[in-house]
Amino acid sequence: MTRAELLADDPLWLIAVKAVALLLIGALMTLFMIAWERKAVGRMQQRPGPNRVGPGGWLQSLADGLKLPFKEQIIPDTADRKVYFLAPVVSAVPAFLAFSVIPFGPEVSIFGERTVLQLVDLPVGVLVVLACSSMGVYGIVLAGWASGSPYPLLGGLRSAAQVISYEIAMGLSLVAVILYAGSMSTGDIVDAQSGGWFFYLLIPSFVIYTISMVGETNRAPFDLPEAESELVGGFHTEYSSMKFALFFLAEYVNMIIVSGFCTTLFLGGYMAPWPLSLIGDNYLNTGWWPVLWFLAKTLVFLFIFIWLRGTLPRLRYDQFMRLGWKVLVPANLVWIVAIVAMRAFRNSTEVSTTTVLITIGVVLVVLIGLSLLLPSGKAPEQDEDRVPITGGGYPIPPLDLQVPDKAALARSARQRRKRQTASVGAGAKEETEQ
Repeated sequence: MTRAELLADDPLWLIAVKAVALLLIGALMTLFMIAWERKAVGRMQQRPGPNRVGPGGWLQSLADGLKLPFKEQIIPDTADRKVYFLAPVVSAVPAFLAFSVIPFGPEVSIFGERTVLQLVDLPVGVLVVLACSSMGVYGIVLAGWASGSPYPLLGGLRSAAQVISYEIAMGLSLVAVILYAGSMSTGDIVDAQSGGWFFYLLIPSFVIYTISMVGETNRAPFDLPEAESELVGGFHTEYSSMKFALFFLAEYVNMIIVSGFCTTLFLGGYMAPWPLSLIGDNYLNTGWWPVLWFLAKTLVFLFIFIWLRGTLPRLRYDQFMRLGWKVLVPANLVWIVAIVAMRAFRNSTEVSTTTVLITIGVVLVVLIGLSLLLPSGKAPEQDEDRVPITGGGYPIPPLDLQVPDKAALARSARQRRKRQTASVGAGAKEETEQ
């Protein structure tokens, strides 16, 4: 039986068990991630991190989760109460729904019932994950608008612009994977990587997806909409208690989703790494072993989230949006054209994939070298009467800030007054002559 046939044959009690297991995976992984992130960032900053609650401080996130529902709920008087309560649910529920199409393992036996470690295998499983992540944007926008405050509204708009921008780059990075796998089913994509993982066959798509998943989840260094130095707390400024906990939960569940999705698309899903896959006639790719490999690969990407937060400073918002629209999206389009041309060329001639990839690499190196040889743009000439603008045109002071000379300011002011006086005199003379 195929994967879809096994899943269609599942009894209701097994479907309920799988659904509850997915909910528990999202909640437990969130509790683990919060504690792990605080301890890892603390280690990077040479401080202990949580070390009081539970063994080694690992129950600190559980204590925080139990505390949040009992905190006071503060609702602004100007808030739209119905939408205000609905927004956190709209953000959290789609995040859990995306778990349903991700395969965690191959065929196993649960209480004597043959099944696959996946809730449902849809022909368009990739689009389901993208749709669920898109639905979370509605919760962000509704939260900012329903709070009845200008700062959450601006934070919600910035978050929506950021998520949508990087979601386009993420969606384009999946085109090459779909072309190589020949299917949009997540199970078929994992099976297509039995001969080689896509992360080294499709390196540009892998790199672009990795950058896009950090930008889409509003994580550092791309957490501008809710950074402490920006717009207070962003779209959830006016939220507290359990509603804030739902936004917090949605953020971490989305991190787990995009990490597991990246594992499915580029790292062979639940398949064992290359040296281990040769042990015992592929024994480690059967039974419950693949669940271990899937979780290990997902934790690698989750650690990358933590690593970036502890090491990189935040980007400026214009730099961040420029990276998405002017770098990732055009690079993705060029890569898609190259993939289509390569597959068409291979189908028409007897040329190996290695030869085609080497040729594309040489062409890219030549193009990059030519781009470096192009002359840089000429800086616009400034008016002699104006004092030069410091800071490179941006509202931040440069490190070598110098106060303009008072004599230059006075000279500029005198020349400006002379021009104004001359223009007024010329106007009065014309009126007299008329």
